[in-house]
Amino acid sequence: MPVNWIDLLDPTEEELRESAPCKLEDTAVELLLAPPQHDDDPRPTLQGHGDYVFGVLLLPVEVPAENALFYQEVELVVTGKAILTVRKTPPGGREPYDLSDVKSACKDGDSPGMIAYRLVDDVAEHFLDLVDDIDAEIDELEDQVEDQPAAKTRERISTLRHDLLHVRRTLAPMRDAVRRVVDDVVEVEKGPEVFTHDVEIAFNTAYDKFLRAFDGLEFSRDLLASVRDYHQSKIANDQNEVMKRLTVIASVILLPTFIVGLYGQNFVHMPELKWHYGYAYSWGLIVVTTVIQLIWFRRKNWL
Repeated sequence: MPVNWIDLLDPTEEELRESAPCKLEDTAVELLLAPPQHDDDPRPTLQGHGDYVFGVLLLPVEVPAENALFYQEVELVVTGKAILTVRKTPPGGREPYDLSDVKSACKDGDSPGMIAYRLVDDVAEHFLDLVDDIDAEIDELEDQVEDQPAAKTRERISTLRHDLLHVRRTLAPMRDAVRRVVDDVVEVEKGPEVFTHDVEIAFNTAYDKFLRAFDGLEFSRDLLASVRDYHQSKIANDQNEVMKRLTVIASVILLPTFIVGLYGQNFVHMPELKWHYGYAYSWGLIVVTTVIQLIWFRRKNWL
């Protein structure tokens, strides 16, 4: 790790103030020391504060085995001479953000602004991987629609929909924050320039990745909507099959009921009443009409 990079994990206020590369505002200290937030609050940002740039980066992490989504949070304090990163351990025993890939990508001559770019670029790569993971889960869910219970499918569709909304609410401000760096809006009022021209050009690469991730997220929403429509059409088809069977049962019972009702009338002059084979005739009539109906429904593929 470059000598001008200070990394802290869940620091105390004393450790934070001792390690900070500059004097921090009280609001920045509060955010740096605040416990990990839920529902993507605070929102990701990159903004100038006097002689330093303050940033909040959030990364949603999907856990396919648990059908769960949690957030990794890392904050930045970047000056012209040094960069401070503060990582926070997510609740529930989750792993904090891993900086090993960023550290290996950094070079000896990297400025603090360039280190900040490499960190943001790594977050962008993770967003692209996250979108791929969500697409894989949606594909898996579509394959299971025919086999698993409808209630479980509805629950998983609802969970994925909420996850997509949460990721979108995190990804959009991340994209906008990086865009502000590309547009040379994030500046410091005092001290050396943090994001030099070459760093701003590098940030454009990260911005493109965030755009791709955002487009991929919109495609994931379309995929999930298609799975939802497929699930609903399957339910409608299943209901139609049930209605077909109920119609067959009602139709098969209708004629025997009519025959029994016909011969159950209290008329004196009814030829079959005094016929020796009248009882067998009524049974034969019921059986024959029932068999004919069953054959007809079978040919219609309703059975």
